[in-house]
Amino acid sequence: MANLFHLAFPVSDLDAARDFYGNVLGCPEGRSSEHWIDFDLFGHQIVAHLAAGSGTRSSNAVDSDDVPVPHFGIVLPMDDWKALAERLRMSGVKFVIEPKIRFEGQVGEQATMFFLDPSGNALEFKGFADLDQVFAK
Repeated sequence: MANLFHLAFPVSDLDAARDFYGNVLGCPEGRSSEHWIDFDLFGHQIVAHLAAGSGTRSSNAVDSDDVPVPHFGIVLPMDDWKALAERLRMSGVKFVIEPKIRFEGQVGEQATMFFLDPSGNALEFKGFADLDQVFAK
């Protein structure tokens, strides 16, 4: 991967963020302070900052689902997505949108799941059988 993505986002509890991102999602921890924590999210840098204002703001209809906005996540190969979905289920994560196939039989068919971190930030993880379809029209 030539370029890495960086995202800083607010959390209300650094210990809960450390447990969720580190233990539940399996993100290795990088640098940290008493106000923020760097995580390696599948090779990308995300930073949980202790701040007010975390959580879902609104939603949008997408393929018959009420999708939380804003949200962030990762696009994975399908086998990795399935393994993550199972790990999240085993960890007791409550899904906002259960793991499912979206746009089935159409260009851009994808697996998707939505869940919230302990601060209410929405995450979406997608799975593609063919990663060349990510931007297909």
